[in-house]
Amino acid sequence: MKTTILIPARYASTRYPGKPLAEMVQADGSRKSLIQMTWEAAQGIAGVDAVYVATDDDLIADAARGFGAEVIMTAPEAENGTARCAEALKNADLETDLVVNLQGDAPLTPPWFLEALIAAMAANPDAQVATPVLRCDDATYGMFREDRAAGRVGGTTAVFDAQNRALYFSKEVIPYIDPSKVPDPIPVFHHVGVYAYRPAALAQYITWPEGTLEGREGLEQLRFVENGTPVMCVEVDARGRVFWELNNPEDIARIEAVLQAG
Repeated sequence: MKTTILIPARYASTRYPGKPLAEMVQADGSRKSLIQMTWEAAQGIAGVDAVYVATDDDLIADAARGFGAEVIMTAPEAENGTARCAEALKNADLETDLVVNLQGDAPLTPPWFLEALIAAMAANPDAQVATPVLRCDDATYGMFREDRAAGRVGGTTAVFDAQNRALYFSKEVIPYIDPSKVPDPIPVFHHVGVYAYRPAALAQYITWPEGTLEGREGLEQLRFVENGTPVMCVEVDARGRVFWELNNPEDIARIEAVLQAG
């Protein structure tokens, strides 16, 4: 199964303009941009045939080429990372069996998350779309609650059925848990911002208009759910590592703390 990783990256983020070029302090004290960290993470994933940065921005493209990445230019009008991946696939006339969308705001994404996603798609040939989910530990659940209490839109949570098909994704913390009765294990799953698609599913995606729920939540994957295409949720294991995405400037300190802890 030929697998291609696409890293969609845009400069004009509403919550955090220029996010892919934001720099993080590494464990050795050096600094690297978010897009470079993401690209380097992609290089270590087993079973991948090619990695590209897909962007509409010359600054991001120049930075990516500077650290050795191959770049596919896309139009500024791409609505989200999934649409940008679909356009990149078409623009570069890529021949691949599977496209993995590794969004450029998750530098702490361990390689085994993506390897589990690729393996799940290989084992389920009828699956059209898949995404990882990670059960929240106390620290992650605490960060979700902290963001919501501060009025910040932070990470995304997912709920799914007994066959691991997504029922809903939300920027709210779902399901609701009574703060005085938090169970162990915590029944909240952090949605990891990575997707795997069959090329046909990507081609279909851009023929659909933005859905009502997608628009309200600002979550691209809900377009599949709203149009009846099952999204397979693949539970992954953090193996003791902290996972968090860069959603807001406040997340830089959180991520740097993890990086410097090794």
